[in-house]
Amino acid sequence: MSLPSVMEAVTMTAPGKPEVLVAGQKPVPVPQAGEVLIEVAAAGVNRPDILQRYGKYPPPPGAPDTLGLEVAGIVVAVSAGVTWPKIGDKVCALVAGGGYAQYCTAPAVQCLPIPNGFSMIEAAAVPETFFTVWTNVFERGGLKSGETFLCHGGASGIGTTAVQLAKAFGAKVLATCGTAEKCAAVTKLGADRAINYRDEDYVAVAKEFTGGNGVDLILDMVGGDYIARNIDAAAVEGRIVQIAFLKSAKAELSFDAIMRKRLTYTGSTLRPRSVAQKGAIAAALRAKVWPLLEAGKVRPLIHATFPMAQAAQAHATMEADTHIGKLVLTLR
Repeated sequence: MSLPSVMEAVTMTAPGKPEVLVAGQKPVPVPQAGEVLIEVAAAGVNRPDILQRYGKYPPPPGAPDTLGLEVAGIVVAVSAGVTWPKIGDKVCALVAGGGYAQYCTAPAVQCLPIPNGFSMIEAAAVPETFFTVWTNVFERGGLKSGETFLCHGGASGIGTTAVQLAKAFGAKVLATCGTAEKCAAVTKLGADRAINYRDEDYVAVAKEFTGGNGVDLILDMVGGDYIARNIDAAAVEGRIVQIAFLKSAKAELSFDAIMRKRLTYTGSTLRPRSVAQKGAIAAALRAKVWPLLEAGKVRPLIHATFPMAQAAQAHATMEADTHIGKLVLTLR
């Protein structure tokens, strides 16, 4: 098919507040070896986009400087050697950048078929959070059926995904949130106990919930004083997985509890990982999680959608921290 040479895209005038995001134009990217070109129908908004907008999270070498880490749309071109997806296939994809645009390239191995029954908007809300949760909760964290799982930021895109997946795989789930409304939402998604961190001490609640044993796995994106408190809340042989720092990456703590409890403290970032590593996560999702999506047992929670030209408003909404679930930009 004939493709334009120029596309609509969200551009950034300079690092800064949401208003630096404006509608603009950029050249249509050309898929490189192992890549496909997707005509974007919808793109997810994620907290790393906020960090990049402030100039605190630069794209990896070779990645587009346009924001956007996940898209859904139709494949319109493929590079030589790519056998799937094919032109015309509807896919969602994890990308290292470039999602806030009319066209976006993606490694073929990081593409997944649109789950049966999903809209493009729902599909665009899947890759970043589901890749992140799968690799950190189930691969690094090793969550097993019957274990107790504590997720901080339970009403976020990551949190609403983690709560649902942990419950679907048989865990007992606790989640921290900042309002009664958010607590109600994560309870509806399956959390056994929602904890309003403004009114309750999550460490005390976790210990009470587990009969004093502590929780087996904690997923944290807060950091700061939560680091020491997570260690306190963890069970013997427990695991703590750090994926972000909404507060601070620095903390003062005593390591003796890690030794006494034989804890595993680990963490990861997704964006800098290799295409092969992300492709392996995609394959695991297709095998283990896609059946749950298609059966309606797990579903991304969409808080709001915005036309792509209103990316600044979407970012302002995320920074206000009143949303529950995902924010998605739409092109059509």
